[in-house]
Amino acid sequence: MLRYVAKRILEVIPTTLGILLLTFVLFNVVSGGSPALTILGKGADEQSIAAFNRRYGYDKPLLIGDEHFFDSQFFRFIGDFATGNLGWSTKLDEPVADVLARGVGPSLSLTVPILGLGVVFALFLALLSAAYRGRVPDKVILFMSAALMSVNYVVWVLLGQFLLAFKAGWFPIWGYEGWVYLVLPVAIGILSSLGTDVRFFRAAILDEVYKPYVVTARAKGLSRAAIMTRHVLRNALIPIVTYVSLSIPYLFTGSLLLESFFGIPGLGSISINAIQSADLAVVRAVVVLGALVYQFVNLVTDLLYAFLDPRVAL
Repeated sequence: MLRYVAKRILEVIPTTLGILLLTFVLFNVVSGGSPALTILGKGADEQSIAAFNRRYGYDKPLLIGDEHFFDSQFFRFIGDFATGNLGWSTKLDEPVADVLARGVGPSLSLTVPILGLGVVFALFLALLSAAYRGRVPDKVILFMSAALMSVNYVVWVLLGQFLLAFKAGWFPIWGYEGWVYLVLPVAIGILSSLGTDVRFFRAAILDEVYKPYVVTARAKGLSRAAIMTRHVLRNALIPIVTYVSLSIPYLFTGSLLLESFFGIPGLGSISINAIQSADLAVVRAVVVLGALVYQFVNLVTDLLYAFLDPRVAL
């Protein structure tokens, strides 16, 4: 087990370096290098462009420095991220870390309840559907899941804002001034993903229902609820954990649509504004941090596999 854990941790290092290299190439080479003309305008003189490049480090060579080997944009980029310096926002004229710090709280307050409550509701419905497979509860849940999957995400947003917020007045339409502003977007986020989650969880659970240990548990007189929760659910957790882990990195980057429609100042809104204003430092930081979060989640997920099923370590 320890060898497996050490191997997975060591594999993160070259992958992280690869992420940083790819991000640098995309934002410093493919994108055309300095964004001076985009920020200052096409009418900017050479002195203004040179001052801009000198201030933000775009005057340095890309890979290998002139004065010494590490005096380049690439090694400066690596060093800054290693020390927690995410760059400087050219649009807001402040550190990128401060910009992102303001958006993390609103994004997590929106996405964490969506993921947590969504998984709980979907698991409950999937267990109920699998326990009564082929019967009325199963058919009703499958019909509702198919109906939820058939409606576009934006439709739920527009219906919720028009009927529940504008017409009924139960929720505010726009803003982020308290928990009441999150109730409607969280409900829409859960509802829009519930159909897909239920169908996947149900399939994973049914893969276990027909195995011999379930027959043995029934022969011992265990109740249906005990079999489904204590035995079937535990053995079905590996595909479920995999499915859920793919959604966790988006907790950091936020929900672009929900934040845009409801005026929530999270990382999704910050990213859109940075793209529209060509604030490459902010966009690059969101991309890199999102990729690093994805790496960390993959590592934790793999270690969780070994905990759920000791055979994985072999």
